[in-house]
Amino acid sequence: MTFAVDIISSIEFDRTGDHLATGDRGGRVVLFERTYTRDHDGNRRDLEKMDFPITRHPEFRYKTEFQSHEPEFDYLKSLEIEEKINKIRWCQSANGALFLLSTNDKTIKFWKVHEKKVKKICDMNVDPAKAAGNGPVVGPSIPTSYKPYTANGGCLDKPLGLSNDFSFPPGGVPSLRLPVVLTSNEMSLVPRCRRIYAHAHDYHINSISNNSDGETFISADDLRINLWNLEISNQSFNIVDVKPANMEDLTEVITSAEFHPTHCHMLAYSSSRGSIRLVDMRQSALCDSHSKLFEEQEVPGSRSFFTEIIASISDIKFAKDGRYILSRDYMTLKLWDINMDSGPVSTFQVHEYLRPKLCDMYENDSIFDKFECCLSGDGLRVATGSYSNLFRVFGCSSEASTDATTLEASKNPMRYI
Repeated sequence: MTFAVDIISSIEFDRTGDHLATGDRGGRVVLFERTYTRDHDGNRRDLEKMDFPITRHPEFRYKTEFQSHEPEFDYLKSLEIEEKINKIRWCQSANGALFLLSTNDKTIKFWKVHEKKVKKICDMNVDPAKAAGNGPVVGPSIPTSYKPYTANGGCLDKPLGLSNDFSFPPGGVPSLRLPVVLTSNEMSLVPRCRRIYAHAHDYHINSISNNSDGETFISADDLRINLWNLEISNQSFNIVDVKPANMEDLTEVITSAEFHPTHCHMLAYSSSRGSIRLVDMRQSALCDSHSKLFEEQEVPGSRSFFTEIIASISDIKFAKDGRYILSRDYMTLKLWDINMDSGPVSTFQVHEYLRPKLCDMYENDSIFDKFECCLSGDGLRVATGSYSNLFRVFGCSSEASTDATTLEASKNPMRYI
């Protein structure tokens, strides 16, 4: 039985593809680790270079989970802040530890997940023959070479190092049991919240994105984009602000934002009017003026009541090499070349079959549903979600823009539609 809190609201692979993080509506983050067959052991990057076919689907095993966010209440605004995880982003790993950012509508948290040895007591300071009065001895076994310890941990064959005025009561202190030997054989994964970045957004956070410098990240809401340092949680810098002096003049809002994968000074953000702005932070501290604008020209005579609604971009992603930007609006996927701002280089039809039903979709608010998108590591395929547990995968060549592989998210990974 699936409860509302168990519904996955965010999912993210790390850069190696060996770890997967999911966030749910209950504020939990669950980590999975990729498993490999014994015949072809190795990481994903090495396996891709080999010639043999991999017949098995990738499999991920449970690694750990932790409660990232709790429900809150903003008493100043009389607003409930739900614990649902909106976004998860992996950070650079270090010393075998995993780092990631998670956010709900208002608060971003920086997590470290590392292995820690579990210490267990294997020997106490009491004689096993006299331990019955003090309870059972903790540990798997009692060593045969037993040294005469006093009841409070002192050893009788060594001087106590105490003053002559001090004396133990006859028989020691039988109620005081102290560990003498500790063992650390088992390892346990320990999640720890290192930083909490809060109180910087008046509106709901829709995006977080790590910078390639490994030190900073951005967070975006409807009207502002803030720049953070991972090690500083009490201040951020506002780098984009589209809020007008008069809110009645507001014509668009920020829907998604992402850093360039290799250039730490560049980022892109999309709007509800179907435009993508490329920003260069070297130009000015406040990046209200964009360096490039990507917007598809409207075909004359094609405008309708739904034109602006379906043009709203819900998600953008940079390709791995940073050359292309993939965007998702309600009807299509579009691939943009950052060196060519005249229009998209490819358009992939996702919901064209819904065009005759836009009036019905508007009536039941389905036309405002948001979908995410992604590119494959080699940049040859793009994918996005749809209705009825379906998602569609397109080839990036212009010839394949109308043909797609449709898959269903089911328990059978080999099932095709």
